[in-house]
Amino acid sequence: QLQLVESGGGLVQPGGSLRLSCAASGFTLDYYAIGWFRQAPGKEREGVSCISSSGGAPSYADSVKGRFTISRDNTDNTVYLQMNGLKPEDTAVYYCAALRDQAMCVTIDPFLSYDYWGQGTQVTVSS
Repeated sequence: QLQLVESGGGLVQPGGSLRLSCAASGFTLDYYAIGWFRQAPGKEREGVSCISSSGGAPSYADSVKGRFTISRDNTDNTVYLQMNGLKPEDTAVYYCAALRDQAMCVTIDPFLSYDYWGQGTQVTVSS
């Protein structure tokens, strides 16, 4: 079965950290740009971060710059999102998605036609 599986979400206090993982099953991520997206209750899905297939020049939403870091390990077929300095407004379901078109990382547009989406992992930031 060809799919992306996110993991690593949970409940964390403000200022805390989490590392999300996006693992591919049934296909290789080598040729795909991978984006992280999030959707909070009552809000539209938004782009958070993106990394090209080569791992170069990752992009970030302004709201997470300096706090989140995206990386990939093609030998493990996994992309990571390290989230530090978490804030209550980071609370959302986080999704990863894959697309061969590397240009997706310019805008991190959640409304493109991605080849694969994960099922999401809940991140809750609360004291």
